[in-house]
Amino acid sequence: MTHPAPAGAAWHEPAPLDPRTAPAPRYGTGSLADLLPAVAAGLGVPQLGSGLDLAPADRVCVFLIDGLGWEALKAHPAEAPFLTSLLPTSMNGTGTPLTAGFPSTTATSLASVGTGLPPGAHGLPGYTVRDPATGALMNQLRWQPWTDPYVWQPHPTVFELADAAGVHTCQVSAPTFAETPLTKIALSGGTFHGRLSGEERMDLAAEQLGAADRALVYTYYSEVDGKGHRFGLDSAEWRSQLRYVDGLAQRLAEQLPPRSALYVTADHGMIDIPFDPESRIDFDEDWELRAGVALLGGEGRARHLYAVPGAAGDVLAVWREVLGDRMWVASRDEAIAAGWFGRPDDGVDERVYRRIGDVIAAASADVAVVASVTEPKESAMVGLHGSMTPTEQLVPLLEVRS
Repeated sequence: MTHPAPAGAAWHEPAPLDPRTAPAPRYGTGSLADLLPAVAAGLGVPQLGSGLDLAPADRVCVFLIDGLGWEALKAHPAEAPFLTSLLPTSMNGTGTPLTAGFPSTTATSLASVGTGLPPGAHGLPGYTVRDPATGALMNQLRWQPWTDPYVWQPHPTVFELADAAGVHTCQVSAPTFAETPLTKIALSGGTFHGRLSGEERMDLAAEQLGAADRALVYTYYSEVDGKGHRFGLDSAEWRSQLRYVDGLAQRLAEQLPPRSALYVTADHGMIDIPFDPESRIDFDEDWELRAGVALLGGEGRARHLYAVPGAAGDVLAVWREVLGDRMWVASRDEAIAAGWFGRPDDGVDERVYRRIGDVIAAASADVAVVASVTEPKESAMVGLHGSMTPTEQLVPLLEVRS
């Protein structure tokens, strides 16, 4: 498949985007990984803290709304009047957002939230990544194929550290998440409470906040993300979910016990990608992009490319030539040095290094590299995420105090 210039355009060879110009997450000062360490430090949990400075509270609830990006929230004040009213409170009253890590995807972000670590340390650096021990792609959201969760992610969670320090700690979420590997290695510590409806979760979260003098409660809602993937942000279904979750957040805020802080955040934003060949480049139909690639990992807007032995340099060169004006294309070492997976000075853990692709491609324009044959469900999604654009990476940190 070739990629010609638009009809009538003068041909030129666009310079590829420099990976160092990608807006890397604000690890250490303003990323999702910094949230719970800052909260826990305010609760008196020893050996925890971050560059994110939050006023302490005796009781803290974190309400994570899957898929609710900062840009999308700002663009829909009519559907989310309560959350919109809180926008000035974000990030200690600065009215600015947090960043997700890279990639801006659920498994990576929830692991960063729960462990307080960037992806290069906790080891979930993508939607699907290669397991160096087996050579197979590992889906870190569905945990397929199975691997020992505590080998894959051995670090303690902030919830476990808070529970050990005597803080009343719990998670309130859908019952189906109670025993998943992702919950075990990212969101465990204290007690898990499964509740089906959003209203039940909000009511129980408020009740658990008031159950002790020091409390850390986490609660979660998924369907803003679900409707965005299926129908897109420009849909009645997505807007209906935003109205619903706005009511949930207000319901929880109105029940806060004394000396409480509620933080409303998200794991990533989302962008609708048109269904045309220029916007959705099909890896399975493009011999040029497939050349030298043994495994295609990640997701449409944040690809990990695992090269056949000896071909990594050629894969990097071809992807830069074909997509370098629309995607930040980097070698593994370039992406690490640019701070995509953690602060550059920290590098990445040795066990994580080869989970990262030999080449990583992150979308800057409104494009995605799909795989219609090998990833039919993902390729059919309207709303996508994963890259470092503001629409995907920026998330709220809204605050209510009692």
